[in-house]
Amino acid sequence: MTMQQKAERIFDHITAAGAEADLMVNAQQSLSLKANKGELEKYEVSSTQIFGLRVLQDGKVGLAYSEDDSAASLQSMAEQALSNAQFAAPDTNEQLLQNSAQLESDDAILYLPDESTTDEKIDFILALESDLAAKAHIKNVPYNGVSDNTGERYIFSTSGLFAHSRGRSYTANAYALAEKGDANAMEGKGQFGRQFKQLNKDDLVQQIYDQCIAMLDGKPVASKHYDVIFDQECQSSLFGVFSAVFSGKWAKDGINPWRDSLGKVVADARLQVFDNPLLQAGSSYKTFDAEGSPTQRNVLINNGVLETLLHNSVTARFYGVENTANAVRGAKSALAVRMHQREIAAGDTSTANLQAGEFLEITHLAGLHSGADPISGDFSLGASGYLCRDGERVQAVRGITVAGNFYTMLNNIAAIGDTQQWNWSKSALMPAIRFNALAISG
Repeated sequence: MTMQQKAERIFDHITAAGAEADLMVNAQQSLSLKANKGELEKYEVSSTQIFGLRVLQDGKVGLAYSEDDSAASLQSMAEQALSNAQFAAPDTNEQLLQNSAQLESDDAILYLPDESTTDEKIDFILALESDLAAKAHIKNVPYNGVSDNTGERYIFSTSGLFAHSRGRSYTANAYALAEKGDANAMEGKGQFGRQFKQLNKDDLVQQIYDQCIAMLDGKPVASKHYDVIFDQECQSSLFGVFSAVFSGKWAKDGINPWRDSLGKVVADARLQVFDNPLLQAGSSYKTFDAEGSPTQRNVLINNGVLETLLHNSVTARFYGVENTANAVRGAKSALAVRMHQREIAAGDTSTANLQAGEFLEITHLAGLHSGADPISGDFSLGASGYLCRDGERVQAVRGITVAGNFYTMLNNIAAIGDTQQWNWSKSALMPAIRFNALAISG
């Protein structure tokens, strides 16, 4: 029985009960490898398939899922979803999107041909760990991994929607522990590619090693206010922690601090922020969302002004605004809203001018979730990096805390660099931003 036929059988049961539904089927296959002291410590192959059903009846939503695709299990899932809907609180905004589109993702971008073998991946992880471990002052490489991930998703609905997407990706990462005398430091990094050959072991080894050795000499700086430039990873992570301010779902739930700020200034006039799922190089490139709505580049902040929030069909209907195609749903979860790919427009400041004078370059943040409050905007985070003057790193810095308010920080920008760069996981494309006078305590 094809996936389409399974969906039709489920929907026959749903429509006979006078309800509507959409069905999501997520399938994942992965290979995960880890090395330890020159030996392959982990070789794990996994394969999962989950059916997730969302039933809508009289403004009520019922969810159910099944990991078994037998006819009996799928019928039981349908009955459970119908039953769950009877006990749900009604919401007139919860309506099935009347979408009968027939959609396919682009294999030429997301599912590239790859002839790499498992042995090549094993050789890669063994060499990654051993090459790092062989370097001076490296005690061990306790965390490392290579993964080969393939994902496939089907979305069907009783309104006639058929959406199919699939993709394949590879990642490599490692954290090395360095020791010299009484000093020690652990640093790590990763790489992402849609073909295995896009991973570069030698580059990864050198980047991790250079960070480790530099941090061995790290020490706190004097406590005061410093201009700060976060590296690509830290800046992406910091913006990610506070990304719910763009969520129409958070606004609908009354907890979004920017829910009443549309059309108002929320940031420096030079700042332009987008959600751009159409950036093909990004790891979350997609042309349709979890409701089958066509994605687009959404302008979130334009010249410092909050232009829009992100919506699925439910939150868009609640506010009477356009659906921005930011629906997200897992097979086991309810319909929600999420940013696809963060993009910040390049500014007009050269690297030389951006890095003029004294500033701190932050390359590691600790406690991002426990030390940051996305509602108030306050954060206090452990950090490490470099004290820099006129573009030169003059001292490695560790054992410090960086504190401030994210929303205030957006209005206190010194300069925005003229070059965009991806973070290593390819989830965000951003220029370097220099923030004025953040509180640093050593």
